[in-house]
Parts: sequence; structure tokens; C-alpha cells
Amino acid sequence: MALSNHERVGKALETLKAGLPAFVKRELKSAHGTKWWATAKQVIGPGIQLGGTEQSTDWDAAGLLRILWECWNDVFAKTLGRAERSIVSELMEIRNKWAHQKPFSTDDAYRALDSMHRLLNATGAGKEADELEAQKAELMRVKFDEQARHERRKTQATLGLEAGTAAGLKPRREVVTPHPDVASGRYQQAEFAADLWQVYRASFSPEIRKTVSDEYADAQEFFRRTCLTVGLKDLLVRAVRRLASDGSDPVVELQTNFGGGKTHSMLALWHLFSGRPPAEMPGLEAVIAEAKVALPKNVKRVVLVGNKISPGQPASLLATLPYCPRTLVRTSSCSSS
Repeated sequence: MALSNHERVGKALETLKAGLPAFVKRELKSAHGTKWWATAKQVIGPGIQLGGTEQSTDWDAAGLLRILWECWNDVFAKTLGRAERSIVSELMEIRNKWAHQKPFSTDDAYRALDSMHRLLNATGAGKEADELEAQKAELMRVKFDEQARHERRKTQATLGLEAGTAAGLKPRREVVTPHPDVASGRYQQAEFAADLWQVYRASFSPEIRKTVSDEYADAQEFFRRTCLTVGLKDLLVRAVRRLASDGSDPVVELQTNFGGGKTHSMLALWHLFSGRPPAEMPGLEAVIAEAKVALPKNVKRVVLVGNKISPGQPASLLATLPYCPRTLVRTSSCSSS
């Protein structure tokens, strides 16, 4: 039986309350020492039940969000930013709406799941964030199915009216055949959204590799499906020269509008230095020829995705690598969003 949007939000709140306690407890202990539990109970007041005990982490979502909000300036502002504070405020409203059995549209439910996912990422709850990512993808599939059914009904309703004016013209589905997953309603927009973090994790985890399509995770298939534009080719040539100590730029900034190809460019760099011979990756012959140097071997690759790094759990990655000529590729988007 399909879940309602209200049930989806409730399930997401359960995931949220499983992921937040470790961060909240750690930061409260850091700020208040042994008095952290008494402070937590005092902050939420008599109107909200925190649940659980000082030793357990089975706390109520409303209580956790209240603690985050009330203790922000003294405790949590040290590791989280204003964007996360706004998310906490939004999630308090969402939780109240859910508790009072208010309805959620599909767009409202997706926004609720996305806000929880962002907060879990910011607090370092990676496991729960991945679970919410899967819930978001499932909700998008449901939304697409609803849109597809609506379009089919609308088309069927207008076929009779258009028959007279479109006499002799073939239906569009006979002229252009949709991909099987689109035609069957199994299409997921997430399959066509490049995710550098997932590709990086897939290279170390067979389980995650099963969830990432070959056109992103496999170097040979990636370059077979990629058109090397002038800009992308130039980026790859400069990276090859730099890592071959040929004096190219040490820092490259990719600045485009949303959808301009930044993530695709980063994936191209990731696969370029994957260790596979250039002959196995279609189109790279021209890159190597223009670079006029051999493709460097045993390159140490590091992926830093900003919204996957917890401010409360700092880690030094570059310091653990042996010295080598490095290339830093940074991305930014020209948008008011």
C-alpha cells in the first residue's frame, strides 16, 4: 500500500530523531559539561517531552529541535550557520503541522524531507542522511508517476478533438519511442543527476556501486557518453600538464550557472586519473595529444563536497597525502538562489 505524504513526513521525522541526538549531546556536553542533561530538560520546559534518558538517545524530534533553537547562540552557532538555524525553525513548523494531522502536498513533503536531509548532513549524521536521500528519490518517482498519469489522461481526453485537425499525422509515440523506463513509469530524475559524492563512495563500496549508473561510475562508459566540449577538453589538458609538472595552473575555478556542467567536469577529472589506460576511455586520445605529455600514473585523488562535511567533525585529508604537484578545482554558481 502506497504511503501518504503525511506518513512520509512522519517516517522522515523518525529518521531525523535517530540522527540528531549524537550531535546535540556532544555539543551540549562541550558547552555545559556534566550539567548538559539538566540544561536540556530546563530549556525545553514542561510543554514538550524530550523522552529517553541521559544515557539513551531515544529523544523526541520536537524536543531536539527546541534544544537546537533555544541553545543556538550559546552552543550550536559555533559549528552551524544561519542557513541551518533557518532550517531548524522551518522543521519546528513542519513537525507541528504533522502532529496536528495537517495535510501535506507532494511538494510540501519533498521540501520537508529535503530540509531534514540538509540538517542531518550539516550535523554529520551520514547514515541517516543517506536514508533520507533514498526517501527523497522515492518521493520524486511517485511525483513523476502522478504527472505521467495526468498527462496520459489529458492526452486521451483530447485525442478525439484533435483527430479532425491532425488527420494523417502519426501519434508522437510512434515517431519517437520513449526509453523503456520512461514508457513503463519507472523513470527517476535522480538517475540523470550527476552526484560526485556518490561516485566517489561507489569506488570504495560495492553496495553503493550498485546504486550508481555506469554512465557516471564507470570511467569507460562515462567518456563514451560524454561529449568533450572545448571547455571540458581544455580543463583536462591543463590538469594532465599540471600533474606532469609541466607548469600549468595549480588552481582552476569552474564558474557557470546551475546546470552548466561543473559536476560533470569534476567527474571527468576523477575518471581521467582513475588509473585506467587512456586507450580504454573514448575521446582521451585528443586530450593526451594536445597535452604533449603522458598521463600521470598513481595520482592521489581527493573529493571534498562541502555539504557532506560536518562542521562539528573536522578532518584533515590533504595533510595525509605524500607531497606531489596538486591541482585544486573549485566550483561556484552564478545565481541569485
